[in-house]
Amino acid sequence: MRGGGVLTRWGAFATGSVVLAATLVLGALVWAATAPIASASRDELFEIPRGTYARRMAGDKVEILPDTIRLTLGINDVLLLRNLDDVPQVFGPALIMPGQSFRLPFEVASTYSFACTAHAKGAMSVIVEPGPAKGWPTLRWRARQWLQRSS
Repeated sequence: MRGGGVLTRWGAFATGSVVLAATLVLGALVWAATAPIASASRDELFEIPRGTYARRMAGDKVEILPDTIRLTLGINDVLLLRNLDDVPQVFGPALIMPGQSFRLPFEVASTYSFACTAHAKGAMSVIVEPGPAKGWPTLRWRARQWLQRSS
C-alpha cells in the first residue's frame, strides 16, 4: 500500500510538471503573438565593401547584395546603404560617393525595383511588407525572423 502512495505522489508531480510546462509554453506563445515588436534600429544596413568595383573589373562574380531585400513597415523600414568602395555607386536615383551612406525610408508597403551598380545583375528589388497584426500574423512574423537568423 505504501509503494502505491509513492507512485501516486510521483504521478501527481509528473502531471503537475506537464501542466506547468504547458502553461509556460502557452504563455510564451501568447506573449509572442501580442507583445509589440521592438527593434534597436529601423535601419537595415547593407555595405558595399572596398574593392567591389576592382574585383568586378577583374572578372570576379561579386555577390554583395541579395536579389531581394525584405523590410517590414514600422520595424525595419529604412534601407541604409554604405559605400565602402573606392568608386561611386548608383542605387535608384541616388549616387553614393565613396565613404557615404544613403538612407531610404519606406512608408508604403509595396515591391520596389531599383537600378543598382553594386549588384551583380545591375538591379534589385525591395519588398516592404506591412507590419504584422496582433495574434497569429505577429507569431508567424517572429517565427520567420527567428528561422532566417538561425540559417
